[in-house]
Amino acid sequence: MLATALPRPITIAILAMGGEGGGVLADWLVDLAEHEGYLAQATSVPGVAQRTGSTVYYLELFPQQPPGKVPVLALMPVPGEVDLVIASELMEAGRAVQRGLVTPERTVLIVSSHRVYSMTERTAMGDGRVDSGALLKTCREAAKTLVEHDFASIAENHRSVISAALFGALAGAGVLPFERDDFEAAIRRGGIGVDSSIAAFQAGAAAKQAESRPTSQTATPKCGPRLALLAARIAKEFPPEAEDLLLAGIQRLADYQSEVYAEQFLNQLQAVRAADGCKFAVLCETARYLALWMSYEDAVRVADLKIRRARFDRVRHEVKAETAQLLHINEFLHPGIQEIADILPEAFGTFVLNSNWAKRLVKVFAGAGRIVRTTSLSGYLQLYLIASLRPLRPRSLRFRAEQRKIREWLEPIPLLIKEDYVLAQEYAECPRLLKGYGDTHAMGSRNFAAIMNALPKLRGRADAASQLRSLREAALADERGTKLSEALKEVAV
Repeated sequence: MLATALPRPITIAILAMGGEGGGVLADWLVDLAEHEGYLAQATSVPGVAQRTGSTVYYLELFPQQPPGKVPVLALMPVPGEVDLVIASELMEAGRAVQRGLVTPERTVLIVSSHRVYSMTERTAMGDGRVDSGALLKTCREAAKTLVEHDFASIAENHRSVISAALFGALAGAGVLPFERDDFEAAIRRGGIGVDSSIAAFQAGAAAKQAESRPTSQTATPKCGPRLALLAARIAKEFPPEAEDLLLAGIQRLADYQSEVYAEQFLNQLQAVRAADGCKFAVLCETARYLALWMSYEDAVRVADLKIRRARFDRVRHEVKAETAQLLHINEFLHPGIQEIADILPEAFGTFVLNSNWAKRLVKVFAGAGRIVRTTSLSGYLQLYLIASLRPLRPRSLRFRAEQRKIREWLEPIPLLIKEDYVLAQEYAECPRLLKGYGDTHAMGSRNFAAIMNALPKLRGRADAASQLRSLREAALADERGTKLSEALKEVAV
């Protein structure tokens, strides 16, 4: 007598980050399957691959069979043998594809298209972000069926967690042999956050059919009456190709310092505008990085941003605090001696940096760092006092130093435009190296200075533009500066 082969189980892999309810999603699926007469087994393996660590939940659902035939269920997903993969974030979907869990012959892939950037993406000297479009393309090619939507936004809009929206997407996809009411019943049996979870579930199920719409063009920045005269000047004196960048620049700098400072921004671009007669690519890049450089981050700026109402509202929204709930925000502040000296008047800041006893005095008050509760009156006033130093910023040590460096950077651009337009464009992008604070900013500043020193050796060479671009990319690729040092040796040859 031939043995009857058992049907194969339904295999499901869930990749979720901590705090997103991946375990709850797995529990809902187990509860759903068991109430519909299936055997269900779930395992989980926590990981530390990204952010606070993603966890892989693996489930096998098996139809109940007659007595004496007990299936042996696996504990981990096997590449090529997974029916359904659910990823709570786009990078996690990429990891599933990389592991071979997603196959075009078998796997339905449900993924939230939003991004939570990994530490390697965030800490890269340059733009370390993985291309989301390329990730989606890979997922589409690797899966039998791809269901993708920004399920994180759905969860946020319904004050729930992403697992509920993904559960809805799973129900809407129709890939499991259960009815939609059965899915909702599993949520209700869970008994926690039922109303918000059901709302996110229903929205997730509906979103499965939503068509992707083209991203709308960014609206032209609108300036209020405060900047009306500067906006009119931009329209009169600068080409339309640069208008959006310039409007965004004056808004940023007026918010950072004052309308006078924003006007200074336009004044510093006049020589570049006059030299860049028709292409305007150099003008646009110069305007972009000049606005960013002029709004460098210092203790005054940080204090100002931390006590804005928009920040309090954003934090309240992110933690989903109810109107009647009290919200406390604690900020950890640990300014170094350099950061303190930077906001002091130039002479006084220089004195502090050059005086051992002054350094020791500063360390007594700021060396250990402190926690400031900005939602308390005393904590708010402490940061308000620092933010109120904004009118004195133009006299500060850091401001004077940055303005000197900006003038040195801007000075050769008009001449470079006439000599080698492509080189001028590459040169205009070099302040991209100046970012962050502390050690990151210090390394960026050293790399920037090294490239500026190499410029005279490049001018006049046929490959000057490509060489300068290579130097910049080397500086962005290696935070220790090793690759830049090697590239500079090649330039010197």
